[in-house]
Amino acid sequence: MRALLMAGLVALVAAPAGAACRQALALGLDVSGSVDADEYRLQLDGLAGALMQRDVQAALLAIPDAPVRLHVFEWAGSGQRRVLVPWTEVTDAGVLAAIAARLTGTTRVPQDPGTALGEAMLAGAAALAEQPDCWRRTLDISGDGQSNSGPRPRDVRGDALLAGVTVNALVIVAPPPAVTRRPDAPIADLVAYFRFEVIQGPDAFAEVAAGYADYEDAMARKLLKELETMPMGALDR
Repeated sequence: MRALLMAGLVALVAAPAGAACRQALALGLDVSGSVDADEYRLQLDGLAGALMQRDVQAALLAIPDAPVRLHVFEWAGSGQRRVLVPWTEVTDAGVLAAIAARLTGTTRVPQDPGTALGEAMLAGAAALAEQPDCWRRTLDISGDGQSNSGPRPRDVRGDALLAGVTVNALVIVAPPPAVTRRPDAPIADLVAYFRFEVIQGPDAFAEVAAGYADYEDAMARKLLKELETMPMGALDR
């Protein structure tokens, strides 16, 4: 079904003359103190695996005349950010394989254990400001907890850097112990936090990963949703 949707999209949307790219995607990965060494590895390897899935590759490469550009960074406490993959134009499967190899070959460095989610949003928006010629600019924030350092997400949503940027989230949750009185409450609360405090913009959404072991599949689902949604304004350019 996704393949048919993408085929129809390609037939419907011809790349505008001189278009540089159809979408800029900045991916921000949570490496704060709540993420242990195994979870860190599952997150980076999961993103690499998602990018290599057949449907995701087909979606990324669907309009060769207007490639997608990817940027990957990790974030933790206040002032703690590291670029893992600088802006890269995805022109073929070889480029995706190189990005995946870079992610799987990345090792963790010490970071402030805090969770500066608002700062991460601004950092991603600043990176996206470097891609003004793309039809759409999207920031993906992965996280497993609420912000506890720096400005709150709700306090940065109106920042000029985020104007015209769609912010989506990949919320990583883990089932609580069975003895918990309301076993679904922590999950529902965290997802609601990201939906009401973080995501914004046209077609913004929060995807949920059932723990870090589900990160790859959840990331693939999120990427496919983002890449199947075309900004209507692009048709007139």
